[in-house]
Amino acid sequence: MTRLSFEQYLDHLRRESRRFRDVLADCDPGAKVPACPDWDAADLLWHLAEVQWFWSSIIVGRPAGPDALEEPARPTSYDGLLADFDTYSAALVSALESADPTEVAWSWAPEQTVGFTFRRQAHEALVHRLDAEQTAGVVTALDPALATDGVAETLGVMFGGCPDWGTFTPDQQHLRVDCTDTDTSIWVQLGQFTGTDPDDGVAYDEPDLAVVPDPGGQPDAVVAGPAGVLDAWLWRRDDGAGVTTDGDPATYARFRALVDNPIN
Repeated sequence: MTRLSFEQYLDHLRRESRRFRDVLADCDPGAKVPACPDWDAADLLWHLAEVQWFWSSIIVGRPAGPDALEEPARPTSYDGLLADFDTYSAALVSALESADPTEVAWSWAPEQTVGFTFRRQAHEALVHRLDAEQTAGVVTALDPALATDGVAETLGVMFGGCPDWGTFTPDQQHLRVDCTDTDTSIWVQLGQFTGTDPDDGVAYDEPDLAVVPDPGGQPDAVVAGPAGVLDAWLWRRDDGAGVTTDGDPATYARFRALVDNPIN
């Protein structure tokens, strides 16, 4: 229900990338990034440049994966970083403009389509735009529609999402996340993830969550707030002062323990 059209994702990718670049162009290259204290503004600029280079390469080379890719060299000057960002960002937009979202393309997630990159990279640009603004001290609001989809994407893909080699076993606890400014609710069911990763042999047996359709009835707990606040809070870019909770404290505590972790 929260999904945007692919053209909307592409438009957001353009606008958030441009805002990211404009903010950092006027920023002290050595300014520290609040959400990523090991990074400065130059590191943040290069990070998103590399990310956009990577995904443009994936889309152009689809359906091949990343094994044969060779990472670009990082420029030694800030002007060089800005120039490379311009090149790689334009390449990603161009690759998506000419691609069919339904085509097969590699991703690290269960969804293996070009459409995954449309959505994921719109949100990647949004979150790092916020990083850039926090670094420069010029924070502006997140777009409510994109942020609402961001809440769903963060819960359903970044924290949830079950690979084909694993099993999610749900229990009876449900939590509802309400985006109060867009009148949108996202339901989460808590449970346990088990499985062994075939790539590295690591076995998992740990608490997990899944985004689910409205199951009917009342949730055990509710988390509510404006979409932009919730999205930033889930990404650990906001202290959650605008987030409210209601219902069973134990259910909320389980949920909070799951989402109170860095997203890598």
